[in-house]
Amino acid sequence: MTNREISLQRNVPVYETAEVVVIGGGPAGTAAAISAARCGRKTILLEHSGQLGGMGTLGNVSVFMGIGNVTGIYREFISEFLPAALPSSHHESIWPQYSPFELRHYLNQKLEKEGVEVYYHTSFVAAIKDGDKMTGVVANTREGLQAFEGSVFIDCTGDARVAAEAGVPLRSGRDGDGLTQPMTLMFMMQDTGKPARQCLPDDCYRYEKVEDLPQGRHLYWGGMGDGTLLVNMTRVRGNGAKIKDINYAEKEALRQVFSVADYIQRNGHENYILSHVPGQVGVRETNQIVGLYTLTEDDLTSGRRFDDVVAQTNYEIDIHNPTGGRNTDERKLSGYDIPYRCMVPVNVEGLIVAGRCISATHVAMSSMRVQATCYALGQAAGNAASIAVETGASLSAVPFGALHERLAEQGVRFQK
Repeated sequence: MTNREISLQRNVPVYETAEVVVIGGGPAGTAAAISAARCGRKTILLEHSGQLGGMGTLGNVSVFMGIGNVTGIYREFISEFLPAALPSSHHESIWPQYSPFELRHYLNQKLEKEGVEVYYHTSFVAAIKDGDKMTGVVANTREGLQAFEGSVFIDCTGDARVAAEAGVPLRSGRDGDGLTQPMTLMFMMQDTGKPARQCLPDDCYRYEKVEDLPQGRHLYWGGMGDGTLLVNMTRVRGNGAKIKDINYAEKEALRQVFSVADYIQRNGHENYILSHVPGQVGVRETNQIVGLYTLTEDDLTSGRRFDDVVAQTNYEIDIHNPTGGRNTDERKLSGYDIPYRCMVPVNVEGLIVAGRCISATHVAMSSMRVQATCYALGQAAGNAASIAVETGASLSAVPFGALHERLAEQGVRFQK
């Protein structure tokens, strides 16, 4: 990277105006858009790829990790998309696998039915502000740069891209060295019923024993019942929000996919072929905003409760070694609250953040980053945005009582 800069000044046409503009169509973004639309707000969603679902579809992370609270829009999704996995209680943990292709189709139809206008292949470029308040975003589209204006903006990019461009300070990685959790390219293998041809490219690795594997362990699921294995065994050090790191990870992760698949074939799965590799590596951790409150390790381990709770989980502390080493820090939790204040950034008005890049420490985000929790955070953000639009209140002043009433109307149930 050079130290030179260029100045760019140009006029950008306003393509659309809405009350709520959601940037990012992963779990947090889809839930935020649905929630805002259900409150009667004109809502649009900008998604940089050609599909919704975030890492659940784009990265083939096609298993919902158990969070101990199947409630709200997440529960609704399970009831419609995976009805056989729906638990009888809101407070019962489930770990269902799913088809990323079917989820992609389901989300397309769901948001269309909810009246959300989704703009695919629309990548965030810049934030537009009037003083401290966000008033619009510029995005790169198939028709060039276009502006989208709104009353409230919800950053669901996963990397806090909107927040960063709007002037919100960020943290990244663990204290001391700033290293983030490594990236993983999850893939699928399929039982063909007969010995499969092995294919190990020349530049790949021949793993002989489990200790040689990138994670030093076997980690795959076969719960689909159709002879499919969902494999989570690659590991690449780096920060997925850094240009050079992601460039390296895309190549190295694919090299590891072929190498792990070859190992699996030689160790009890001789009939399995490599059947699906997603189009991009999966990213666990990049940036965290500085918010009105920062979720900490102590909040998790003490099971802390908050008056402004918007999501609950008991998913474990789950830190894949940031150095790329083979160990994983896994610690069970009894359950804790995530407060609304973690989603409200400092310094900027008209912006709320949902998903894995909320205000949380490295350890805390390792637990709250999974898909089901991000759906819950997105649902809270969509409702808070709606209240702010209706009342004219700043996002930091949204009444917790009113927010909890809206969430309850949309099926959210909290454990006491």
